[in-house]
Formats: sequence, C-alpha cells, structure tokens
Amino acid sequence: MLTIQPKDIPTARLHGYLLSAVAPRPIALASTIDAEGIPNLSPFSFFNVFSANPPILIFSPARRVRDNTTKHTLENAKATGEVVINVVNHAIVQQTSLSSTEYEKGINEFEKAGFTMLASEKVKPFRVKESPVQFECKILEIKELGSEGGAGSLIICEVVCMHIDEEVLDENGSIDQVKLDLVARAGGSFYSRANTSFFEIPKPLLQKGIGVDMLPEDVKTSNILTGNDLGQLGNVERLPEVSDVNKFLQDYPQFITSKINEKHKFAQEFLQKNDVKSAWKVLLS
Repeated sequence: MLTIQPKDIPTARLHGYLLSAVAPRPIALASTIDAEGIPNLSPFSFFNVFSANPPILIFSPARRVRDNTTKHTLENAKATGEVVINVVNHAIVQQTSLSSTEYEKGINEFEKAGFTMLASEKVKPFRVKESPVQFECKILEIKELGSEGGAGSLIICEVVCMHIDEEVLDENGSIDQVKLDLVARAGGSFYSRANTSFFEIPKPLLQKGIGVDMLPEDVKTSNILTGNDLGQLGNVERLPEVSDVNKFLQDYPQFITSKINEKHKFAQEFLQKNDVKSAWKVLLS
C-alpha cells in the first residue's frame, strides 16, 4: 500500500487524496448576504448533519490552497450570522456547479447560475427556489481549523426553519429518497447520483462561465431546454466565432432551421452528449 504522512506531501495533493477517498459527500448550496445585503451563493461538499435536537448542520469553506484567501461565504457568515443551506438534486447539479465559479465580490451567483431567489421567513439570505429542501439557519459558531491554505472553517448552524417540496414526499409525509434524487461529490470532477453510477461535470475553475443571465432570451425562456441544459450553456467562457458556426452548418446542414423549438431540440441532443460547443453552434445558427 502507498503510505503517506500528510506533512510530507503538498497540500494540493493531500486535498485530492482526501476528496477522492472520502466520497460521496452531500452538497450544501449555501446562500448568504454580505453586510450591504448583496446575495452570494456557493456549493460546499465539506457538509453534513450532526444533530437533530437541536437540529445542527455544519459545513466548512476552506482557505484557497493557491493563495490562502478566504471565500465570500465565510466572510458573509462572519458578518451576518445567517445562512440558508439548500440541498442539491440531479435537476440542478449543472447550475450548482456553475455557481461555484469564483466570480468577483458583489456578483450575484443566483443570476449567473439561473436560480430563482426566494425570500426566507426567519433569516435574511434568500432560498434557492429550485432546491427541493431548504434550511434557514442561524450560525452558532465558526471554528477556524488553521490559518494556512487548505484549512477549513467549521460553520456550525442551527436550523430555525425548514422547507420541503411536497413533490418529494411519500404518502406518509416522509421524504422519498428516489423522488428527492440527491447528488453528491466525489474526487476530481466526479459526482454520484442515487441508484446510478458516477458521472462527470466540467468544473469552472480555470475559466469563468458567461452565466445563464448572459444567454439569449429565447434560450433562457425555452420550453425545451432544462435548467441543466442552461447550466451547461452558461459554463462556457466565450461563444463560438461566426466562422466556426458557418463551417459547422456547411458540414451539418441538417441542423439549419428557423423554428426555435426544433433548434433547441437539436442543441439539447448535443448537450446530452456533453458536446456544448456544437450545441452553441446550433443555437447561434
């Protein structure tokens, strides 16, 4: 067996081993606001439930390994003492991944990821309307585990209000795990889904996706394209050049159509194959 002493390898490599070995992990899609009331949204897989009485959830934003900076979520949690933790199911996983992009402070990730802000009842941060379960929380304590890059900060939260979409409940009023269809994080770019195998989603780490808010209006309001489709389309750094679109259409004239729904169906077929570039070329034709 490969035996590793944590202090003997770079933090980034250790981080990779930990995330690959301790998996799958549930995802907390954490909504916060800053001192000026500007919304922020980001997913964290260092997350779980730790108590029912009182109801306690804990998640941990880690200091960035590359430059030892902290995340906006941690800064907002310290400033306001409130957070909404939204669960992530398969229907919103692409948008959740997009929301992890490191946009500048003040950018609203709800808009970038195409999520709907829903007012909370007991706290100021917004809920994610598309999430099937939302926990409004007061922060009891923030315990910093270190001061170097890679160190986590445990945000210990007490649930003060919980919202559950009735569509995921069974006849007894309990959550149906199959209907809930949660996803979880593993190592690298891998995710897992209940009752299925692992699947992979490109992470927006080296690039900043244009965001769902920058998509053409007919795409955002499409009756064909799903939230996952929009998340994939919004996770590109730039659109194809006109010359690339024209060449694509010369090679594949069967995708030329003036009917919006047909165009969106063609694009969706490419998205289902993870061919986002071709999907965009169809949409821009």
